[in-house]
Amino acid sequence: MIKKHHDIQALVQVADALADAARQAILPHFRHKDLVSDNKESEGFDPVTVADRAAETAMRDILRKERPDDAILGEEFGKTSGTTGLTWVLDPIDGTRGFISGTPTWGVLIGLGDETGPIVGVIDQPYIGERFTGTPNGAFFKGPHGAYPIETRLPCSLAQATIFTTFPEVGTEHERAGFEAVAGQCRLTRYGMDCYAYALLAAGQIDLVVEAGLNAYDIHAPIGLVHGAGGIVTDWSGGPAHNGGRALAAANAEIHAQALAILKEFV
Repeated sequence: MIKKHHDIQALVQVADALADAARQAILPHFRHKDLVSDNKESEGFDPVTVADRAAETAMRDILRKERPDDAILGEEFGKTSGTTGLTWVLDPIDGTRGFISGTPTWGVLIGLGDETGPIVGVIDQPYIGERFTGTPNGAFFKGPHGAYPIETRLPCSLAQATIFTTFPEVGTEHERAGFEAVAGQCRLTRYGMDCYAYALLAAGQIDLVVEAGLNAYDIHAPIGLVHGAGGIVTDWSGGPAHNGGRALAAANAEIHAQALAILKEFV
């Protein structure tokens, strides 16, 4: 496995370089009055911008130099094969809808994993200068207020919990009903955070994130981050979530079990 056969710190340094490059590629376009978005869907709205493509290109350029034998899976340019057993999973702007609306809750997702799933995960928010990094050795924050370790919240009941999701729709009508069944037991429900919700979970600010309809590149980095901070991420059956679909991210085993008992009824 990666934690036995690879230098985690060296890999985190590469992830930091990727995040730095993505910041430089993206920020000139954020809140720019001439920003244009294209729609990737024939039905519905899934926007992509020049910033998405520029950021993924910049990250891939670094990986070609620093980690040429690793595989890459990126939202904008697909999959590149490798020979090391490691795959970098890149979402250059998770939350492009928020990006084109001017909100600061989008982020750059950088995940690294092997056949067992995500191991290292970075969520970077370039505009407010916050970076959250999860590793097998713990999770860390770096931002305007300093750099320090982070960890998820202590156990509480659903009645005391704060739960996040990105869209009120939460996938299909059936999946939305599953989310609402959990949220209905929680103290506070918030929407629209995209990947920043997982960052807040890792930083000990909230208790649960429940989503559906995810792609692999949406969830790899959040899993690596949340696991590093002491949390749990599974699908709604309690199995692996790194291939996408439905995800339940929880601050600890106790709150995970409470939410999972409800969501299992909607699988």
